[in-house]
Amino acid sequence: MIHWDFAVNFFVALFALLDPIGNVPVFAASTVGASGRERAQIALVISVFVLGFLTFFYFSGLSLLTFFGISLPAFRIAGGVILFILGLKMVGDDFTSGFASAAEATADDTRTYVRRRVEQMIVPFAMPLLIGPGAISTVIIYAIQARAFGLSGTAMGLGAILAVSVATLLAFLATPLISKVLGKIGLSIIVRVLGLILCAMAVQFLLAGVADSTNGIVRPEAAAPYATPSGTAVPARP
Repeated sequence: MIHWDFAVNFFVALFALLDPIGNVPVFAASTVGASGRERAQIALVISVFVLGFLTFFYFSGLSLLTFFGISLPAFRIAGGVILFILGLKMVGDDFTSGFASAAEATADDTRTYVRRRVEQMIVPFAMPLLIGPGAISTVIIYAIQARAFGLSGTAMGLGAILAVSVATLLAFLATPLISKVLGKIGLSIIVRVLGLILCAMAVQFLLAGVADSTNGIVRPEAAAPYATPSGTAVPARP
């Protein structure tokens, strides 16, 4: 595998796992009542967080989990629990109403508004919705592969992470256009459907985590329903 193949494969895997385009409706619901400038600032902060966090795990992810004695299955189960709670809120419309209330309370102070929205969105929006166990494990795996290419491989990996962060920023900056096309009713419907999907994803995370940490409790076809004939699972968005 040459350097460019490594970088392209890394970018495609991360982009599919973070799925910034698919998360645009959730971002739009999370920034109800925000002005264009406020939404852009929030998108920038979220994208910088994605860049910083993925870079951090790119260099020290495996060592950090080992230091705290946390396994990837345990991290996957914890992420599944958080995503399930988020999905329930989205299905019940508590998700959008909670952000709308925050908008009314801070509409007169742009800096306070952005700060509170970011505090609310880092968990669970940025993590684990964008950066989940799948993204973290993928970064760790590609970091190991990058060692074979030396310093240039490490630089290529960082470039892929940067490209995904920029793509996330551009997708979120396009939120006003997408929101205008969908309207309030369309946005509400999409958010509720996404909430149901997130609940299903959360259950899948729990099944995969239990399957990885036990022997025979969860059937392999239930833990990895889209595995290839060779047994390698097709990457799924976290």
